[in-house]
Amino acid sequence: MPDIVRNGVTIDDNFAEAFPMSGTGILITAPNAKWARQAGLTMTGFATSVIGCGCEAGIDREVPPQETPDGRPGVRVLLFAMSSKDAEKQLVNRLGQCVLTCPGSAVYSTVAGEFEIKVGDAVRQFGDKWQMSKVVDGRRYWRVPVMDGEFFCEGKVGLTKKSVGGGNLLIMGADWDKTMHATEAAVSAIDGVADAIAPFPGGIVRSGSKVGSQYKGMSASTNDAYCPTLRGVTKSALDADIGCVLEIVIDGLTDNAVREAMRAGLRAIIEMGPEQGARRVGAGNYGGKLGPFHYHLKDLLP
Repeated sequence: MPDIVRNGVTIDDNFAEAFPMSGTGILITAPNAKWARQAGLTMTGFATSVIGCGCEAGIDREVPPQETPDGRPGVRVLLFAMSSKDAEKQLVNRLGQCVLTCPGSAVYSTVAGEFEIKVGDAVRQFGDKWQMSKVVDGRRYWRVPVMDGEFFCEGKVGLTKKSVGGGNLLIMGADWDKTMHATEAAVSAIDGVADAIAPFPGGIVRSGSKVGSQYKGMSASTNDAYCPTLRGVTKSALDADIGCVLEIVIDGLTDNAVREAMRAGLRAIIEMGPEQGARRVGAGNYGGKLGPFHYHLKDLLP
């Protein structure tokens, strides 16, 4: 099937290849939205890629007071790892170092998964035996004394092994400004999709990678086929009119969440058109050998 053109934007006849991950999520609340978001941002720092960070994490959405258990503003944070053990380690460490330490914070589970991670049950020990437990509707919570009052944290949070990581869009434009314009619009659209995150800085990665390297010990290296400066010396995937490529990587609690996030991002890019945004959209895959989830762009078109 030939590539498709929508509103002047060329859509590659290609697919994004994604793989299973273990996913979990927590709701962080605080006395005001500023400090709820600060806890979420701190917790999700250095969590762009499992290649070097151990997990991929991001803020799914802001949650208004009327939707939280304690009537305070909050943020929902999602975290993904390659195994349930890795997810537990990363969540407990980040909760203890980044959320427990954040003024006014409290933590609740938001994922009804097949498994549970002992988070509050682990962090409670910071209370040095002054902590107290409370059971509400069959769920245990911990009240840990801290210098600004109490850290209130649910004992266990849900985890699912049915999550998906690695959905992606490759956005190609004439120059950096136009490509960024389209990519930012796509990220904004993806932010509106529940149960999905784009974990890289601002939702965008400029250093897209391929598997393997010419250097021993490097598991991934620059995706030279999509580097405009290497067009004349490598087997390039870029035409002469492409001066910049940016990528959005998407993780979701479900297959459908990733699919809908990609669909939303693709729609935003097409609606903008090539004059102000991208000339072309593609996707990254490894010939279908990396993961069982294949998101064909032609199936996601509006």
